[in-house]
Amino acid sequence: KQANTTAIFQVESQGMKRYLLKLQPDSFEDIIAMLALYRPGPLNSGMVDDFILRKQGQQRINYFHDDLKDCLTPTYGVIVYQEQVMQIAQIMAGYTLGGADLLRRAMGKKKPEEMAQQRSIFMEGAKAKGHPEKLATELFDLMEKFAEYGFNKSHTAAYAVITYQTAWLKAHYPAEFLAATMSSDMDDTDKVAFLVGDAKANGLGVLPPSINASGYRFEPVLGVDEQGHPVDASNAPPQTRARAIRYGLGAVRGVGESAVMSILKAREEGPFKDLFDFCARVDRRLVNKRAMEALVKSGAFDETHPQGQAGRSQLVAGIDLAVRVAEEAQANADQVGLFGDDSGAGSGAAHSLPQAPVYSARETLLEEKLALGYCFSGSLFDSVAHEVRRFAATPLARTMPTKDPIWIAGVVTNSRAQMTRRGMMRVIELDDGSGRMEVTVFNELYDAKKHVLKVDDVLIISAKIDNDEYSGGLRGSAMEILTLTEARGRHARAIKMTLATNDLNEPPQKFMEQIRQLTMQSQANQQPARGAHGCPIVLQVQQGQQVCDVRLGSAYSCEPSDQTIAALKRVFGDQAVAVVYE
Repeated sequence: KQANTTAIFQVESQGMKRYLLKLQPDSFEDIIAMLALYRPGPLNSGMVDDFILRKQGQQRINYFHDDLKDCLTPTYGVIVYQEQVMQIAQIMAGYTLGGADLLRRAMGKKKPEEMAQQRSIFMEGAKAKGHPEKLATELFDLMEKFAEYGFNKSHTAAYAVITYQTAWLKAHYPAEFLAATMSSDMDDTDKVAFLVGDAKANGLGVLPPSINASGYRFEPVLGVDEQGHPVDASNAPPQTRARAIRYGLGAVRGVGESAVMSILKAREEGPFKDLFDFCARVDRRLVNKRAMEALVKSGAFDETHPQGQAGRSQLVAGIDLAVRVAEEAQANADQVGLFGDDSGAGSGAAHSLPQAPVYSARETLLEEKLALGYCFSGSLFDSVAHEVRRFAATPLARTMPTKDPIWIAGVVTNSRAQMTRRGMMRVIELDDGSGRMEVTVFNELYDAKKHVLKVDDVLIISAKIDNDEYSGGLRGSAMEILTLTEARGRHARAIKMTLATNDLNEPPQKFMEQIRQLTMQSQANQQPARGAHGCPIVLQVQQGQQVCDVRLGSAYSCEPSDQTIAALKRVFGDQAVAVVYE
């Protein structure tokens, strides 16, 4: 009734979910009917709406004749199935089963001469049973109309059994069911990402890949909560013992089944201590450097590094060293030293990973996307969400159809070209962490802004929002497109930099020269978003308890791009640089 039907056989589309919410099915017959009705013919004819309104008691049910009540009661007087056409012919006109089947086939073929013959037979049979000619004509016309859309009930009932079974499994064993569903779609990263979102929406935790805990497939995890923390589930019902799903290593790009089997076999000797231990124990012919890099970027090695996720860049940088150490240890394993000692005796000595700059939050997510096909641990929108809400206040999940354009925002997750009579247009998909929406960019706007329609970039779009009949969701039509830099240039008052004079280790003149060099580089590399002078810089000088804001001249203005702001933060510190709005 809540249309929580993602991964449920035949009922997981957005359109079907919308009709299930209206229908509120409460019987197996409702499921059978909905599967039969959700096709272009019945949808376009209004049959589905009539069925729903009659079930909800908002439209009068007409059985045409008392003798047809048993036949039409399950579908509230709407002729849905081919079997109902046959039953009506039997009840009202005395058809045999064989004759009724011939009528069904004639209606399906729509041959005029056969239909004329069947109409005559039906009218004569109805007259023989004492039914008025008007009723017989009305019924035959109705049967002829609905036979065009009628579906075989025995066929749809078999589908409905599987629908019911999968719905029961999701309701009672959600972790097990969704883990199996994810495993069956491991090669489709878009589907996996969608199912991971559904698992979280159903209160399940999805634990990241782990070289010490993951198998090849996705697996339900017993005895842990949604965050993966141990809990006592010994007295819990079987269906509530698994509240988390462990990510399967087979879903990591570039890591084949043979590589995963090699990892699992080596792990039988005990958990891997670190990257060096891993390289020493797995078959490196099967688990190559590319696979190791994908595993690291997916987060599978986080638990082996003291800094966890923050250590991924160091682990990536250390793969060559770890492989080389393992190869040297293997080459020396059978050699005996001059004094009978194993020359490889020192191979167990601790090794240090090389230093490497820590990935930014954005870099971490983009590396995850390379390894898993999507950003698993967060959204690229998260880091800018607070700022972007100044320009686009409404999350995509709460957007409603509008007559006038509204500002929406999100990260571009997909972009595809589409040719129309008016020329080339683009359909992009935005994701802001709360939901997704497709936005159409028509050819004139596309020609002007195609250079900014890049996957993984944040866009702020003025768009008209309409219902999308195809998907059952919403769709936007872009009127104006801004990059985050352009939006800052339009709305920001200044870039503020905080300078505490007590903390200065260098003369103020050198500090100012550093700012000047960075702003000059910004002006040289990019066109300012605010015209020739870009965004002003305000210097907040702190000396003891005294604070003074100094607005620098136009020579120091710069484009408020992520690159410029990141460069300023690298030199002067994260907390010292901020974009200031009214």
